[in-house]
Amino acid sequence: MSAAEQMRAGGDPATDTPVLETREVARYFSSGRDALGRPRPVLKAVDGVSLAIRRGETLALVGETGSGKTTYGRLLLGLYKPTSGDILYRGTSILDRKSDAAKSVRRQIQGVFQDPYSSLNPTMTVRQLLTEVLVVHHVVKREERADRVAELLTTVGLSPAQADRRPHAFSGGERQRVGIARALAVEPEVVIADEPLSALDVSIQAQVLNLMIKLQDERGLTYLFVTHDLDVARHISQRTAVLYLGRVVEVAPTANIFDSPLHPYTQALVRAAPRLTTARKTIKPALTGDLPNAFERPTGCHFHPRCPLAMPVCREREPVLLQVGSGRAVACHLHDPELASASA
Repeated sequence: MSAAEQMRAGGDPATDTPVLETREVARYFSSGRDALGRPRPVLKAVDGVSLAIRRGETLALVGETGSGKTTYGRLLLGLYKPTSGDILYRGTSILDRKSDAAKSVRRQIQGVFQDPYSSLNPTMTVRQLLTEVLVVHHVVKREERADRVAELLTTVGLSPAQADRRPHAFSGGERQRVGIARALAVEPEVVIADEPLSALDVSIQAQVLNLMIKLQDERGLTYLFVTHDLDVARHISQRTAVLYLGRVVEVAPTANIFDSPLHPYTQALVRAAPRLTTARKTIKPALTGDLPNAFERPTGCHFHPRCPLAMPVCREREPVLLQVGSGRAVACHLHDPELASASA
């Protein structure tokens, strides 16, 4: 049984050492200055996120649009530079490395993006798209490139005979398969999948999802799976992290997220997800209102204006992410033992 299969079965692989980890990583975006030259508010897209992904597992990152999920994935891919914090691959920072070493590490972390219509160069054939990656990373010798392209296409369920077609000749699901093949071309260890199903027809989503699970089992891949669809997260992931306004509010085994969510925001997300069992009827709080203005966040707990269980302390003090059991953490005053003992 592969490491990925052990994870999916609830077992633990041989090591708990994270393959990829962030420590208080943040990414802020400046909106420039106003007409009087005064600095405008800063957008804190990702604001102090600490997460670790173990070998062979899938960690789902969920939350509403605007929660910072895509920005976090781009930080891991090196497409954005963190404003602060650190990113580690196998325990070593990948932010301080020299260019050659950084390139070697970046080869181990590849991405599959949301929109297969825009993530592939329309002027290039699939053969050219895949060969370009092989050349840049010196994966195989020149005489082996054609065979490698054919192998990659076969791996993702496409025919090698399609290699000389351009992206417009493929369906959405086929284009996403090409995107997956491109990510696999350099034999990465980690794949950052940013909403890889959201641009696809519902009838195609299951096929691509099952392909990714199959590839993980065969190759021992580690996934960060960014999605707004909790049903997808439940199907593919072993653990789930919930992001709200750039901060993690809950991390737990995926089964616990659905069976016994702790944070009111997580409870609301689960309640809004498709109901497959009657057990969710016991989760009463519903999610109301929209995300607050990201430039002017609420004081204290950022969720308190939408929270049906908000207390006075929620408006005054920001909760920290606390361990509340084996493999579980939540940032909510309702689960703060200090507050509980003080009110007892």
